[in-house]
Amino acid sequence: MHDLEIRGAGEVLGENQSGEIHAIGFALYTSMLNAAVKSLQDGQEPDLIQPLGIVSAIDLHIPALLPDAYAPDVHERLTLYKRLANAEAADELQELQEELIDRFGQLPAQAQSLLETHRLRIAARPLGIIKIDAAPHAIQLQFMPNPPVDPVRIIELIQKDRNLKFAGPEKLIWKRDSATLSERTLAVRELLKKLKP
Repeated sequence: MHDLEIRGAGEVLGENQSGEIHAIGFALYTSMLNAAVKSLQDGQEPDLIQPLGIVSAIDLHIPALLPDAYAPDVHERLTLYKRLANAEAADELQELQEELIDRFGQLPAQAQSLLETHRLRIAARPLGIIKIDAAPHAIQLQFMPNPPVDPVRIIELIQKDRNLKFAGPEKLIWKRDSATLSERTLAVRELLKKLKP
């Protein structure tokens, strides 16, 4: 493993024995390789533009972190952040939440917010949403180009709800008041549910 990090893994299908892995790091390289292999196994062409799929940025306008007083060891916090970022399903996040409570006690507000951002990230991914900005008075969704959402569905929703409107070709804004974390996440989930077929 150490040798791979230093020299690089080389070409998978070529004859070069050293590669440019040091430019992106071993973990990212293996993630990209796994994604490409999975696509090929599924009979699809690997996506070279977004090799790691959709990455959603979530901003709830509430601090989302593991406070120093809650998890004092910086290396432990970094490991937990990485595990949260790598979680692919709601079940994994639930297990991580239970582990956090078991190891460090009840979650402070910032840690609850952090877990909610990851839950929303997982919920937004199948809809092709690359950014959620949930402010106290409005929720803005930004879609990737050609998202897997029926445009007719979005138009129907806009016609039914005057608080819902387009803000450019890939952004949707829903004017909705939500003061607390629970109100905000509930509102985002409600909007995501409306967009599902």
